[in-house]
Amino acid sequence: MNKKNVLLSLFVIVVMLAGYQYLDALLFSGIKPLKIKDQNFTANFYAKENIKNKAVIILIGGGNWGNYWSQEFAKANYVGLSLPYHRLEGLPALMEEIPLDYFEKAIDWLKKQPEVNSNKIIVMGASRNAELALLVASYYPETVHGAIAFSPSSVSWSNTVLPYNSDTLKPSWIFKNDEVPFIPMEKIKGGFSDAIETLPYWKQGLLDTIAVQKASIPVENIKGPILLLSGLDDAVWPSAMMSDLIENRIKNNAFEFDFENIKYKNAGHLISGNPNQSSSIRQGEMWIDGKNYAFNFGGSNEGDAMARKDAFTRIFQFLSKL
Repeated sequence: MNKKNVLLSLFVIVVMLAGYQYLDALLFSGIKPLKIKDQNFTANFYAKENIKNKAVIILIGGGNWGNYWSQEFAKANYVGLSLPYHRLEGLPALMEEIPLDYFEKAIDWLKKQPEVNSNKIIVMGASRNAELALLVASYYPETVHGAIAFSPSSVSWSNTVLPYNSDTLKPSWIFKNDEVPFIPMEKIKGGFSDAIETLPYWKQGLLDTIAVQKASIPVENIKGPILLLSGLDDAVWPSAMMSDLIENRIKNNAFEFDFENIKYKNAGHLISGNPNQSSSIRQGEMWIDGKNYAFNFGGSNEGDAMARKDAFTRIFQFLSKL
């Protein structure tokens, strides 16, 4: 290729890149994140330009789910932080012995940002990440001011509830170098069928009343409002039942802040996603001892869709009262 052709090719590439950037800016209606990797945590920070002193919602677990919600919060003039904590480069590979001070580092960074009102820091999670969100709010009541929990747990569980974790019994969470009390569980076992029911597994763990008492999340320590959202037909774990256990603990400890326990009929485990995206996914897959098993999420397409739409509205109502 002669010099003239090389220059022409470079010119075409530059024009294409410039055109792409122009179209991207023209068509993209959302808010692009600030990617954070050098502050002792990994996250995507979403905020409109020039906003100041706004409530921030930390999306525990991050990923596409956290990015979606962070984007929605930022568009509504809040701040969103999509915060993963494992399975990414530089983070723990397994969901076990996760130090809660990782989240404290993210909170300390947020408090220094001009976009953030340091007195309005909320944590939000779904499923095991809801368990974690309630723990973070409970263990850091002076810096976290409320929690939103989809399909939550009322207790902390051992690492062994997840088949891909190590076989050695360990705490899922660590606070100041001490284990967060947990219900010790054997790993779930498969069978001859290609399907597995997970709900009995979790319910069996909750029958150990002594372990439940030790492992119950001290939600009464949270210094701010709490919103729980669960499906009455959750087939993954008994989130509605555990929401009621959380409510009982709240009532027995003279909780001073707003508390809502919303339970949806005909809704299953997957109620925390985008309400504008329909989904017909009714099953997940779990790899156990060299075999893949299908498990049900529960609910119905219509029930889950109605729950997601109502939950979206309730979350922004919750935030408007901060």
